[in-house]
Amino acid sequence: MKKHFPRSPYLWTAILGVAVVVFAWVGRENYRPVIAGEDAPGYNVLSLAGEEVSLDDFRGRVVLLNIWATWCAPCKEEMPSMQRLYEELEGTDFEILAVSVDAPFGEVDAFGRAGGNLDAFTAEMGLTFPIFQDPSGGIQRAYQTTGVPESFVVGRDGIIYKKLAGPTDWDAPVNVELIRRLLAS
Repeated sequence: MKKHFPRSPYLWTAILGVAVVVFAWVGRENYRPVIAGEDAPGYNVLSLAGEEVSLDDFRGRVVLLNIWATWCAPCKEEMPSMQRLYEELEGTDFEILAVSVDAPFGEVDAFGRAGGNLDAFTAEMGLTFPIFQDPSGGIQRAYQTTGVPESFVVGRDGIIYKKLAGPTDWDAPVNVELIRRLLAS
């Protein structure tokens, strides 16, 4: 005797709907947005010297995490203000972690953009704050960014206090005041 599977499209639609709900519920932590007020996700990046650095290594400091690329005009626009902020707060527990998502120099990324020469870029821009690289773009997935630049101000406690998509004037009074308040706490 042959067994017949139900052919009702409603039954299969219901089964598929239940499967999607179960899948989403099981993986719900993967879909949680990275927003102000939440813990900053831990992630490892490479220094320009090729050393692996964990963002968790900077816990206890106030951090401006900036995700950027050399091909990004708005990124270039905000870099001088980041340098001025870095110089203004030198000697405090403040750190800038500028993570480039450029493809390695001499290669191209999935969109055909040439990899950036980070050493030349930092020299040309006169940047003295730490530059890191993540050509895999994994940091963009971890922080659920929608483009570059995207920045996160993280307090000593590892909590994100400000999230900003797009360029900004980092040495503007409102940003300096926020970072000084976080340094004082």
